[in-house]
Amino acid sequence: MNYRHAFHAGNHADVLKHVVLLALCDALTRKPAPCFALDTHAGRGLYALDADAALRTGEADDGIARLLAATPADPLLLRYLDAIAGCRAAHGPQAYPGSPWLLAHALRAGDRIACCELQLEEAAALKATFAGDSRVAVHRRDGYAALKALLPPTVDGVRFGRGLVLVDPPYEAQGEEFTIALAGLRDGLARWPQATFALWYPIKQRRALQAFYRSATALPATATLLAELLVRADDSPLRMNGSGLLLLNPPFQLDDTLAQTLPALATALAGPQAPPTRLQWLKPPQ
Repeated sequence: MNYRHAFHAGNHADVLKHVVLLALCDALTRKPAPCFALDTHAGRGLYALDADAALRTGEADDGIARLLAATPADPLLLRYLDAIAGCRAAHGPQAYPGSPWLLAHALRAGDRIACCELQLEEAAALKATFAGDSRVAVHRRDGYAALKALLPPTVDGVRFGRGLVLVDPPYEAQGEEFTIALAGLRDGLARWPQATFALWYPIKQRRALQAFYRSATALPATATLLAELLVRADDSPLRMNGSGLLLLNPPFQLDDTLAQTLPALATALAGPQAPPTRLQWLKPPQ
């Protein structure tokens, strides 16, 4: 696998993914019982937007930089920008948090986090970032295999009934990645059916995703929600025009929250002529 997220840190897909991730974390922490989070494709956890990789692509300019310049009023977007500010206060003005950092920021002392990263250099950087945080376990292993090995979660003899699984693969395997990811989600749901699962996916031509949507509907979740954001028309197979999250067993009223946030985010990133966002129940809650 050759993918390095440092080239894409802070882009429009990261912004969507991380805004929704914080909403999921906040829903979990509203209840006092401890929770567990698994990040299957964690990356290095912390990025520098002035590093060569990020500067080479400039993708953050159309992502987090635009949102920072937009000064949004939406509460969830403000929540996300507050997390960015906290990351930069700790790590410098060009720091950008990956999903492991955001999980550690949003969850509590009694919660536990497992982060999986297969690439040696990225896993080493991830371990260094969380060397002083006993809540976070870093595993250098395949993230899909972790869905079988680490679920249902038991840490230090404590069995966790509540939690979140984030699956954020690189999609290097083209169409095969959707098949692999959906199989992993099915395995994960069989082992930990009460958890919320979130799968990030890229959008090039949306019509090419119809088979994915049909297969996702068949997963054994109690409810299945799509949240999608486009920054340009979905008419080119050669570039990522947007992205989405497949949310299995989403928390109560998350759809109401995202119904307000997604249009505000689209306007901030793509202007008043932004393509429509999509928030759709593939399987409504009963």
